[in-house]
Amino acid sequence: QVWQIRLDMHLLNHDGNITDAASIAGIVALCHFRRPDVSVQGEEVTVYTPEERDPVPLSIHHMPICVSFAFFHQGTYLLVDPSEREERVMDGLLVIAMNKHRDICTIQSSGVVMLVQDQILRCSKIAAVKVAEITELIQKALENDHKARKEGGKFGFAESIPNQRITAFRTEGAAVDTNNVEEQAGEIITQADPPLEVFANPILPTPGTAQIGEGIENSWGDLEESEKEEAAEEEGESEAAAFECQKTETEDTSVMSETKKDEPIVVSDSEEEEVVILEPQELPRKTR
Repeated sequence: QVWQIRLDMHLLNHDGNITDAASIAGIVALCHFRRPDVSVQGEEVTVYTPEERDPVPLSIHHMPICVSFAFFHQGTYLLVDPSEREERVMDGLLVIAMNKHRDICTIQSSGVVMLVQDQILRCSKIAAVKVAEITELIQKALENDHKARKEGGKFGFAESIPNQRITAFRTEGAAVDTNNVEEQAGEIITQADPPLEVFANPILPTPGTAQIGEGIENSWGDLEESEKEEAAEEEGESEAAAFECQKTETEDTSVMSETKKDEPIVVSDSEEEEVVILEPQELPRKTR
């Protein structure tokens, strides 16, 4: 028997980068959740209420946190944690999920931009720093919540509702002047520091898997000894099968060449049910 856990998320205010916010909210909810304690004696399963036994937390070994990167001008400019307006004009998005041990859990790329190896490595280094900071904040929040609950006080969502902290940062919709957007964007790009290298047509010149650009030969690594033996055996079996096939064709050709030319041929007519024996000199050209 297992527990079935369902996690629902409701957006209160979406101002961009919902993937990172949802990942943080989801992992914090799972870490904060407590399930009823259970005892098993033979085939009898007892689920205790919170009054009988304190609920127990889930077994979470690590916290995967998502960090999003927006790219502009075909990857020339990089932006972490894009807002809703920035997401509208970005060329591509890269999402890296990582834990504090720097283990990459998943990578997702979308958009029309092609990324080179150096850009992905740079994003992974930035993600490692951001994940370490966010994980530390999560652990401190969970410790404060546990301490407040132990002392009998209110903390977190229960404390935020009376003080209206959840909707305190909500702003009313405002009109945006888009008349001089191109001039403003040009000024921002002019004042920004250009990157060290600009790749107009990014192509990966290094071998490996999942390449973007011109495909070249894969150099995953040398085969193991067992794999080499299996490859040699398969190659030997294929050569033996080809030799047997060639030998059979040669034998068939020899048998046909040994057939006597003056041997009569029997032709059967299925409609008239007659059997006609033709001598070799009487064979029509089409039958031959």
